[in-house]
Amino acid sequence: MSSLRDRFAAGRGYLAACTLGLPADVTREALRLDLERWATGTAAASEYSAALERARGHAATLLGVDPARVATGSQVSVFAGLAAASAPAGAEVVCVDGDFSSVVGPFLARGDLRVRHVPLADLADAIGPDTWMASYSLVQSATGDVADAASVAEAARAVDARVLVDTTQATGWLPTTDLEADLIVCHAYKWLCAPRGAAFAALSPRALAEITPLTAGWYSGTDPWASCYGPDLHLADDASRFDVSPAWHAWVGAEAALGFAAALDAEDVRAHSVGLANAFRERIGMAPSDSAIVTWPDADGAELAALGAAGITASGRAGRARLAFHLWNDDEDVDLAATTLGR
Repeated sequence: MSSLRDRFAAGRGYLAACTLGLPADVTREALRLDLERWATGTAAASEYSAALERARGHAATLLGVDPARVATGSQVSVFAGLAAASAPAGAEVVCVDGDFSSVVGPFLARGDLRVRHVPLADLADAIGPDTWMASYSLVQSATGDVADAASVAEAARAVDARVLVDTTQATGWLPTTDLEADLIVCHAYKWLCAPRGAAFAALSPRALAEITPLTAGWYSGTDPWASCYGPDLHLADDASRFDVSPAWHAWVGAEAALGFAAALDAEDVRAHSVGLANAFRERIGMAPSDSAIVTWPDADGAELAALGAAGITASGRAGRARLAFHLWNDDEDVDLAATTLGR
């Protein structure tokens, strides 16, 4: 992983991949060329579509699914909203207490669903015969805790419940090719280091059949450029029926970023990131974990402020300080952060 550090223009003291990833050299170059083509009037809409299709393929690789199962969009909450809109009135949805609002809010906004919130460790046990869907983040944004996805999937399968899992805080450092879920959603601007505005989802055959593409637009057709006018509804047969009109420049960067991530050995990335996180945990007296995110109580923000004063980019969430270790980090970053905290 040490050779990858040179692929990023910055990184020393940057411990905030869980907030905003840093672009690799290929992403910076792709965006630079795109800006030049746009500025000189040589950009072509067909080339943007081609870039998005290549990005769809990379997303499929990262999730371990066929590209035909991948939909592209701009936000995780939109995909979750489509699932919420398709739930029967009165259906039970089980969520994690304190989870990120994008996988909770759409179900609450319906107003006629029974939404239960349980601790992450109790999620699998909370799924019962009345559960229509379990909706959760694979890695919790506020704490960095990693869910037992296999147990959740097994519990849901036993009662024929659906599963929505958000991998935004996972894909890019944690392998996500073996998840069993009806809807896997991910925004690429964190650990995948893409521009903000590029998100994707993988849908199971049941999700393809049950979820209504209420966001259908010109890009939801089999051939968007040939079926972009009414009065008829033109929908693709595969998951691209859930595509929304792409933010072109974001997807140019996303194609490069997702391709970069998909070419890496995911287990090596996990070992590198978690190894650094555990080295930091040891320095500050915390037990080891299976997460690349380290959080600890910091109610008054004093330790987060100290890190910032030392030139370390970190974040605070839910009364906790939060550090994330990724490709551009090494042991020097661990020492810098721990020393700053006097450990």
